[in-house]
Amino acid sequence: MKRDPPRPPRPEQIRRPAGSFGWLEARLLHDGWLNRLGPQRIAALTLLALAADRTGSSFYRRDSMARALSMPQADLDEALGRLLELELVAHRPWSAGHLDGVWQLLPLPRRRSG
Repeated sequence: MKRDPPRPPRPEQIRRPAGSFGWLEARLLHDGWLNRLGPQRIAALTLLALAADRTGSSFYRRDSMARALSMPQADLDEALGRLLELELVAHRPWSAGHLDGVWQLLPLPRRRSG
């Protein structure tokens, strides 16, 4: 027996994109990434996604990110480092030895079978 799709509680207030779009894929949930990342890494990834331009790039400084997320700098640095290791983001510093620069959201890796 086929069920009707669930109806939203407030159908008169359904959100519609207004000019911009989102960089977060449903696979973050369905492929287990949210569980794998944990709250601080999800927060950092979400901030980068919200700030991203049409190329998936954002230019937030680390101290600005930490402030926006109410997160200690060390925790943010760990979260960003892990996102880099997992190849969910890429980073190009403004100059050699500089911690700030351009952050780019990368396509989600495909789930490995087996």
